[in-house]
Amino acid sequence: MCNEYIPFLSEIKEVKKHTEIEYTFRMAYVGDVKPGQFFEVSIPKFGEAPISVSGIGEDYVDLTIRKVGKVTNEIFENQVGQSLFMRGPYGNGFELEDYKGKELIIVAGGTGVSPVKGVIDYFGDHIGETKGMSVIAGFKGPKDILFKDSIKRWENQMNLTITVDKADEPGYKEGMVTAYIPDLEIRDLDQAAAIVVGPPIMMKFTVMELQKRGIKEEQIWISQERKMCCGIGKCGHCKMDDTYICLDGPVFNYTKGKNLFD
Repeated sequence: MCNEYIPFLSEIKEVKKHTEIEYTFRMAYVGDVKPGQFFEVSIPKFGEAPISVSGIGEDYVDLTIRKVGKVTNEIFENQVGQSLFMRGPYGNGFELEDYKGKELIIVAGGTGVSPVKGVIDYFGDHIGETKGMSVIAGFKGPKDILFKDSIKRWENQMNLTITVDKADEPGYKEGMVTAYIPDLEIRDLDQAAAIVVGPPIMMKFTVMELQKRGIKEEQIWISQERKMCCGIGKCGHCKMDDTYICLDGPVFNYTKGKNLFD
């Protein structure tokens, strides 16, 4: 009988620096995993932290980690060839089938780009499986932009808008992600689908703007990022109403997600 609390060792295959506090760790992993799912990454004596999957390969997963506390500080002390403990993947993730054949719109803010990056990568490489894709990604400033190498590729694959709250240098679009939604060219509302990931207040107003454009709430998916401690619905840390985010989420259709309250 498998004990779901026992982690496995995973070797660090590559480390990619994005900002001073955000790196992507490419971890050895073979198994089924979906964009939007998460792993619990742990270091003995320091604890564990839930980290969303930001990339998927045949023998690896990418975990983009922000250095913000005791556990993540210690993770950053590890280099290629060393290993970390992991449990997972947990959660339901994004089902790619929900978006095939649709006109796909993705709006993400800051580290919210990480859980949806796998969806962007997949359909960027298989754009023929959609009726078109638009991505709006917002960051605080130029130095906070994540996945710059991927962004260069996405520019040639889709309608891409990268915006920053404020830039002290020319060449950047400024403003909230919501400011760019009215400019989206949506050819077929009945065949449109949208994904929104980011801080709660950003998701709230982004969904409102998408609805103004005529996209129905059942055509919108969100990801509820929470402090998910156990990952298997036992500790209750991620519970909202009667819903355990680690089990029933973190990805929700908006018809369900809009009703979740602390």
